[in-house]
Amino acid sequence: MNVFRIVPEAFSNELNASGSANRWNLRGQKVIYTGSSRSLSTLELIVHRSAIQPSKPYKLLVISIDLTEAEYQKIQLDQLPNNWRNLQAYSQLQLIGSNWYKAQNSLLLEVPSAVIPQESNYIINTEHPDFSKKIRINRIEDYFWDNRLLSGT
Repeated sequence: MNVFRIVPEAFSNELNASGSANRWNLRGQKVIYTGSSRSLSTLELIVHRSAIQPSKPYKLLVISIDLTEAEYQKIQLDQLPNNWRNLQAYSQLQLIGSNWYKAQNSLLLEVPSAVIPQESNYIINTEHPDFSKKIRINRIEDYFWDNRLLSGT
């Protein structure tokens, strides 16, 4: 399976995790967020628009994951609180992700996208023992921003 991640060019040569807290992880937990498609990855990054610097070059990482569907955990919409897409639910979602991260039962966690709940994001646990064996950058592609996405015109 391939998943996608858009990063500033300076961070495109390796798969690193910052350990920053986010929707599905607590601070200090080293995970990589990826999208199921190029377009979903673009939308996910745009919702975090304050971090985008369109004047700087970006790259799209095509990441290969050598797992079958039975080898990773999936969070279904019906397992989530009704307000899961809101900031108020972060603590609940972080607990779900943190429990997954600490259990080390799977390298990958499939979660619904808060932008498009019918599509999936994939969270990679970089501290899982299979990380270096099952995850690799397949290729690095140039990425460009369509200015209409960022300017609203």
